[in-house]
Amino acid sequence: MKISKILVILFLGFFVFTSCEDGKKKAEEEKESLERQEAERAAELQAEEERMEWEANSIAAKTMEDDSLSSFSGALQNAELAQTFTEEEGPYTIFAPTNEAFEKVDQAILDTLMKSENREMLSDVLKYHVVEDEITAKELSERIDEGNGEYSLTTLTGTSLTALKSGDDILLKGENGNTAKITKTDLEASNGVIHQIDGVVMRKKS
Repeated sequence: MKISKILVILFLGFFVFTSCEDGKKKAEEEKESLERQEAERAAELQAEEERMEWEANSIAAKTMEDDSLSSFSGALQNAELAQTFTEEEGPYTIFAPTNEAFEKVDQAILDTLMKSENREMLSDVLKYHVVEDEITAKELSERIDEGNGEYSLTTLTGTSLTALKSGDDILLKGENGNTAKITKTDLEASNGVIHQIDGVVMRKKS
């Protein structure tokens, strides 16, 4: 009888001990799970903050902030390219025509390009001002010198712009022969660099 009682007490003790250990283990697992979830949430928040900061310093954002590039910024939006140059990593080099550059373009041509049915045509014109590479003004100057006075840039249209020098100035010559001068250089963005130009360069008419 005494042995039976002892066995019962031992069993109960073992059960209580096991239950306590299981409870501790479960509490520890729940704590670890909560800590893991909190760490994941913190990482997601940090990633979102970094993305927002990155987009706030993107090419599209920089052109939107610059009053002298409001026409170019508006054209990017009309061509549905603003999101591309906000979110895409690139890097890109943008030769952005200033407002004065757009004023040199025949108004009838601008009006045609800005029509919604001509969005693809406008996109093509703008992409002709973009190179998928980050090229500073110094690097561009060096490449021109290395190329004996000329350097060919492949644009997002798959066609070429020619960079050349005129005295201390760097010019861009389009396929149709028109030129634009780089007037302001090296505006840094999170996904590339922007150089302002005083003309709108054009491809060869097909």
